[in-house]
Order: sequence, then C-alpha cells, then structure tokens
Amino acid sequence: MQRLFLSFAFVFFIFILWVIFMANTGQDMFLFEMTRSIPFGDKLGHIMVFGGLTLMTNLAFKGRCIRVKFASIYWGALVVLLFVTLEELSQYFIDTRSLDVLDYLANLVGILSFSWLTREIIKKASFFNKAPY
Repeated sequence: MQRLFLSFAFVFFIFILWVIFMANTGQDMFLFEMTRSIPFGDKLGHIMVFGGLTLMTNLAFKGRCIRVKFASIYWGALVVLLFVTLEELSQYFIDTRSLDVLDYLANLVGILSFSWLTREIIKKASFFNKAPY
C-alpha cells in the first residue's frame, strides 16, 4: 500500500510541475480555461491541487509527524508547504506570472484541509498501525 501512495504522490507532483511549466512559459491549456470559466476557479484549483498533493504526500510518509509546541504537523504537509512557498515566491521573477497572496492563502487552505482529511483517513484506515497525533 505504501508504494501505491508514494507512486500517486510522485505522479501527481510531476503533473503539477508540468502545469507550472505551462504557466511559466505563458502557454494556455484546458485546465486554465476550465478554472477561468468557474467562479473562483483559480482559488479552488489551488486548494484542490495542493491539498491533493498534501494528502498523497502525508500518506506516502505514513502519516509521520513532527511535534511543534501544541500541535503535530505532518512531514508531508511541511514538504508541500516548502514547495508551495518557493513556487509562489518564484513567480515574482517570471514575466508571465504574478505573485498573488490570495493564491498562497488558497494553497494554505488546501494544505490545512487535506491534512485534516489525512488525520481522518489514518484514524479509520486499517493499514496504518496507529494515529500519529
């Protein structure tokens, strides 16, 4: 099961890199058109894409956490947060992109929401030995 989670996370990460490449080079694609046709589609896209990556990465890391003061934070969520932060900041330097705080906030909503979903899955799934929190 672990290899399956890891494979999904890797393939999804490659997909995200492709989407980022298309956006960085100013190319249009069906996903961009689709998000433009839905109210708040761009923000919903950020929530779903980076939330989905968070879920897959959390499960690929077997729900491992780091304890910080009063909370446990999934290692997978930290990795995605680092990636998202670097990717959003890099947009400042790319002519075809724009640094957008609301996109970053949507990414954070996705990371937090899907981390909660990770917790619920781990509590209920028999293939995890124990909950990491």
